[in-house]
Amino acid sequence: MKPVYTAATEAAAQERFLEFAEAWGHKYPAIVRLWENSWAEFVPFLGFDPEIRKIVCSTNAIESVNARIRKAVRARGHFPNEQAALKCVYMAVMALDPTGTGRRRWAVRWKAALNAFEITFEGRLRTASK
Repeated sequence: MKPVYTAATEAAAQERFLEFAEAWGHKYPAIVRLWENSWAEFVPFLGFDPEIRKIVCSTNAIESVNARIRKAVRARGHFPNEQAALKCVYMAVMALDPTGTGRRRWAVRWKAALNAFEITFEGRLRTASK
């Protein structure tokens, strides 16, 4: 499916989808039917810059953070109030990068996407330096 959501245009995405359906439709008919039924909702996604699409489709980092938060919350069990729960989540997120060097790596990986977000959604992003 990667060629479908990385295609430059809707026509190219449609071609890639037809290739996918031809090759895998007999084995995964439910997936083909799902994509066919949701095509109208997918098309606006193709209007975003490739850098934005890459970030949206890459969920590994998000899933990793969510797993760490779930693990921390599960280990604690219950919380006396909302502030205690938020502190637990904050500590779990901060523990992801205890040395502080991850921010530099993060900025390099996300630079192109952040620039594309800033152009696409002008004025909606706010950096710490502003």
